[in-house]
Amino acid sequence: MDFTWTPEQQDYRQHLRAFIARSLPADWEEKSNYDPGSPYVVDFARDFCPALAAEGLLIPHWPVEQGGGGADPWFHWILGEEMFAVGEPRSYQYMNVNWIGPALLRYGSPAQQALHIPQITGGSVFWCQGFSEPSAGSDLAALKTRAERDGDGYVVNGQKIWTSAASFASYCFLLARTGPTKRDISVFLVPMDTPGIEVREVMSLTGRRSLHEVFLTDVRVGEETRLGEENAGWAIVKAVLHNERIGAPRYIMAQRALDAAARVLRQDGRFDDPSIQAGLGKARAAVDACQLLCFRIIDGRMKNVSPGGETNVARYALALADRAVGDFIGEHLHDALLAREEQTILTQFRRAASTGLGAGAAEIQLDIVAQSFLELPRSH
Repeated sequence: MDFTWTPEQQDYRQHLRAFIARSLPADWEEKSNYDPGSPYVVDFARDFCPALAAEGLLIPHWPVEQGGGGADPWFHWILGEEMFAVGEPRSYQYMNVNWIGPALLRYGSPAQQALHIPQITGGSVFWCQGFSEPSAGSDLAALKTRAERDGDGYVVNGQKIWTSAASFASYCFLLARTGPTKRDISVFLVPMDTPGIEVREVMSLTGRRSLHEVFLTDVRVGEETRLGEENAGWAIVKAVLHNERIGAPRYIMAQRALDAAARVLRQDGRFDDPSIQAGLGKARAAVDACQLLCFRIIDGRMKNVSPGGETNVARYALALADRAVGDFIGEHLHDALLAREEQTILTQFRRAASTGLGAGAAEIQLDIVAQSFLELPRSH
């Protein structure tokens, strides 16, 4: 792997930074709290994303014929790094760019693409994902939500949990069982204003509107909302999850938090403490290792290498890095947390409380690593 950014990639990063600098208000950190689900950030994203699209910066890696820039996957990763570094001003529209749009481009019908792709490329729509359930958080194949055939459509009943953006999303990328076996799952593109859908916010450390419960009671959807063939949703899900698991470069916020921590420790006169320097170095090593593992995945995409267990290794490394930084902050900067003066430090500490849960529990990632990366035999 060549670690040198090309002049084109460097220009794109600088273009992004300049656009962000002139777009974010001076009090962005104070008002946003780096919470992508907050009402402030969501409202900001409704203007920011269309402006980003108009600037040609929203989907650099998409095909030109689909409104993108036709650039390589590194440009997508640069976009994610720069957005995440400032608290993700796209709010949850980053999911559109990372995996919902690509899933539609790969599996969607012409009618589905005509309806949804222009909204995504224009930055005018929010999606949520209806994956996890109370009894099937990381084991998606165990989901109980069912879509029963009814005339030329389906009737959906079930419940989803931990659904980001559900209270303000226009559509849900919904998984439902459509057959008798464990893998008989289909994907549906469901408008969130469909009768029978109820959304409840779940209060959490990560933000007021970050997580939700979604209840589906006799929700009627047409066959045209199904993505791909009936009972063929598992292949779509597998492709989607590889994009989702390292779709957000969380390590950037961890890097910023460590930089802020070092600044506070210097101000307090504690930076030269050997134990603090050792802890800081250990946390930074975890973050840098995570970044390199993610780079390896992007390099594989550049070389058209099919994603495998390396994706799960990188996802688990993200969890380890977040935890390492969170543990360091909790041990050495508890006064800064209580004072709430350094928003970056506080945000990272909060994120660390939930890391290893989103995009598949860390323990599930380890199970997949054992099977698909280390090729260990299953225990009986």
